[in-house]
Amino acid sequence: MGATALILAAGEGTRMRSSLPKVAHRILGVPMVQHVVEAARAAGCERIVVVTGHGAETVEALLDGVECARQDRQLGTGHAVMCAREALGAITGSLVVLSGDTPLITAETIRSLVAERDRHGAGAAVLTAVMDDPTGYGRIVRDEEGDIAAIVEQKDCDNAHIAIREVNTGTYCFDAEALLGDLDRLTTDNAQGEFYLTDMVAHLRDESRSVIPVPAHDASEALGVNTRVHLAEAAKAMQRRINERHMLAGVTMTDPLLVWIGPHVELGRDVIIEPMTTVLGESRVGDDVHLGPNTRVTDSQIADGAVIDASILVGADVGPGAVVGPVAYLRPGAVLAANAKAGTCVEIKSSTVGEGSKVPHLSYIGDATIGRKVNVGAGTITCNYDGFAKHRTVIEDGAFVGSDTMLVAPVRIGEGSVTAAASAISRDVPPGALGIERTEQRTVDGWTARRRAAIQGTGEHDSEREGE
Repeated sequence: MGATALILAAGEGTRMRSSLPKVAHRILGVPMVQHVVEAARAAGCERIVVVTGHGAETVEALLDGVECARQDRQLGTGHAVMCAREALGAITGSLVVLSGDTPLITAETIRSLVAERDRHGAGAAVLTAVMDDPTGYGRIVRDEEGDIAAIVEQKDCDNAHIAIREVNTGTYCFDAEALLGDLDRLTTDNAQGEFYLTDMVAHLRDESRSVIPVPAHDASEALGVNTRVHLAEAAKAMQRRINERHMLAGVTMTDPLLVWIGPHVELGRDVIIEPMTTVLGESRVGDDVHLGPNTRVTDSQIADGAVIDASILVGADVGPGAVVGPVAYLRPGAVLAANAKAGTCVEIKSSTVGEGSKVPHLSYIGDATIGRKVNVGAGTITCNYDGFAKHRTVIEDGAFVGSDTMLVAPVRIGEGSVTAAASAISRDVPPGALGIERTEQRTVDGWTARRRAAIQGTGEHDSEREGE
């Protein structure tokens, strides 16, 4: 496309009532400004420059592969472009100016804006939208030919301007040389005492350069996020947009209003997603996967045919046909091979569960390698941390770990071996052997009656005896 994108992201966003810079607030797991950067990149912009200011270090840490310019004092949109002039250099062609707080802008709209400016040879093209309630937006004043004669900011509007419903979205495409050449003509002669970028309309028209409106196909793209209410509105609009795209591609959502999918997530065909399910980050989900209900997946890989029920996955890798949940927690480094199972109330981190192996319920598996066809009984815990360092547990193919076994790492359970229930295994169990560690059971006859008599002799209230 040959265009350069300039993203204005220096504002504090006082109405957000937050210590976090406005554009750093996240929508479906992605910082607001990053949504705008990705739209510009997808539109084919060859360079992207972001103007930062309030909380600049925080905002710049979120950005990858873009150039940044600082606006130390926020004196308006025109001033922001002035602050970027050195970074932009002597550029030619189209300069797209975007707002870092309009996360719903799309690559298609940016491409259309550039194409229309190029086609008309205009000094600028302005993305406009018609709104039922235009309060807070600059109004578009058109001339007899339908071009833009002026953009009047809300605080400078008279009664006639207030009635206009077509508004400036804050998204522009300029002839770069014309914009940068005329920047110094901007003044602060307005109600807010700022350098308005919108005043460039008059300067371009003085030079007989047209300024054309490009109406947005979807007015939601113009939504500027200034409050937490706006943030929620943007998230809802993005949720609907993303969910519709996936459903049209072959994903079933039993209630799309209760499903949240991040913009970087990949979903295969015939995936079924139940209500109250969130999939975020760089997650990849294969074909025929069943997710939810009540499931959260972040930065995880889920292969074909897996089932994830009411569970949390963070940085996990689930193999084909594997089953997770209900109420399981797979932490970073958890790997389930094909047809493996992490069942009810199971937590796994930094561990591999081999093909066909099962950890059915009530277990913690940390820093472990589990082979094929292993059964881990209920209540099993790998005691992987000694207070100073983590140690590994290895359970070889075909082993059977009895219920309520403590595996005190480092320890190895050999191929085909068995550990007896309620054992604390601290030494290696050879292949094919039985590992058992229990103290001898004692039975004290008549203990209950003697204990009751002793308590009654102290005068304790019944409720105290019963532990109420």
